Amino acid sequence: SSGGPAAGGAASGGAGGDGAAVEVKAPLPGAVLRITAKPGDKVGQGDTILVLESMKMETAVAAPAAGTVESVAVAAGDQVAADQKLAVIRG
Repeated sequence: SSGGPAAGGAASGGAGGDGAAVEVKAPLPGAVLRITAKPGDKVGQGDTILVLESMKMETAVAAPAAGTVESVAVAAGDQVAADQKLAVIRG
């Protein structure tokens, strides 16, 4: 017996819901050039969330999983370190 009254309760804080949070990490150190997804946006796996600039090269940071952008932890112009959390996506 699955489904039931919890099926529509996605907005209830989601403790242990079907959507696991996935952190988006910086693949390399650099500066945040632009942010293309904002909290509440739905993204697909592989969609660009933001663009970093490192050594004059632009690097698109893609969503590791499909879901909804829950938060963005950086702003355009921020310097980030490799493996720094950039955003959280909830599947």
